[in-house]
Amino acid sequence: MDGLDRAALDKAEAKDFALGGKPMRPRDSATLMLLDRSGDVVRVLMGRRHSKHAFMPGRFVFPGGRTDAADARIPVAQGLHPDEEKRLIGNGARASAARARAIAMSAVRETYEEAGLLIGEKSPFSTSSKDWQGFAEHGIRPSLANLRFIARAVTPPGRIRRFDTRFLAIWRDQVALELPEGGPTNELEELVWLPVADAKETEVPLITRTILDDLEKRLREDPELTPGSPVPYYAMRRRIFERQLI
Repeated sequence: MDGLDRAALDKAEAKDFALGGKPMRPRDSATLMLLDRSGDVVRVLMGRRHSKHAFMPGRFVFPGGRTDAADARIPVAQGLHPDEEKRLIGNGARASAARARAIAMSAVRETYEEAGLLIGEKSPFSTSSKDWQGFAEHGIRPSLANLRFIARAVTPPGRIRRFDTRFLAIWRDQVALELPEGGPTNELEELVWLPVADAKETEVPLITRTILDDLEKRLREDPELTPGSPVPYYAMRRRIFERQLI
């Protein structure tokens, strides 16, 4: 995607997004790549979005969704690794530790809701937030310590939805609990674990395929996903979709 102009990108993503949206500020969102290293190759969890969605209908994506600022107030067993927190905070007027924490927590929450995977530590946990009652019911206190920042991408202008998405990752063996019945929502119609190379060949959005390319490269060069490593950041700049490291 790096280097595509506005017209070329609109054409390439026509099946991924409903075009024609009014000017809008991208909303914070987060998505989580669950990585299974138990076999000969790393596999990643993908889910198919409902065909009636206006945003990426019928496409395979990672669990994730919009950030809720209230997620920053949920107590955790452990916070973000300091080096990961620093990169997630970034720069700019809206940069803050609370925002970075909310983004990371939204990935944890959405992964439970959509895939039934609870990330945290087995420990008594209670909260008044209805969105986190699943963690309380199963005795899992959320934890951010093992999350790793992989990439960031801003949805280009002209879509009916725009997000400033952080792509995070965690190893499957660091998940506290996997519910056999999946998550409580029906956002994802189908969940599959696929080798990263195979995941790129499914019906994935162009940006998802691009991030999977970045993940493959990162795993080759840094198989342990070292905290604080530079990450690619994709955004439209001067009508060109560009990649830069942050």
